[in-house]
Amino acid sequence: METVPHDGNIFTLSDVIRETSYEIHKYLRSGFTEKIYENALAHRLRKRGIRVEQQQCVRVFDEDGTLLGLLRTDILIERILICEIKSCGALLDAHTAQLLGYLRATKIQHGLLINFGGPKLDIRKYILT
Repeated sequence: METVPHDGNIFTLSDVIRETSYEIHKYLRSGFTEKIYENALAHRLRKRGIRVEQQQCVRVFDEDGTLLGLLRTDILIERILICEIKSCGALLDAHTAQLLGYLRATKIQHGLLINFGGPKLDIRKYILT
């Protein structure tokens, strides 16, 4: 497997994640838990030389700086993109809201919502501006 150049191009990185997710879905199909797909994606991306962090804690603050609580992102890639992994029949608006909340809390602009649970792989890219 080739390594991916770290040129900072978010679109190149997103394409690699999409391709890798497709390969995983083709191999595993649906029927596994989110954790299995998360581990598979993290493993395959690391093999390609991409920096991947799993289950990163994100602190959420109120407007006055009070800590409201912690969230855990599924996968943080190269510290510039959050991947939220799902294994369900279809993505819901609540899944999109969850990813957008993570993007706002981290101030990261790019996110991918990936559902491995349906008959077809469903990947949606979000950009917080």
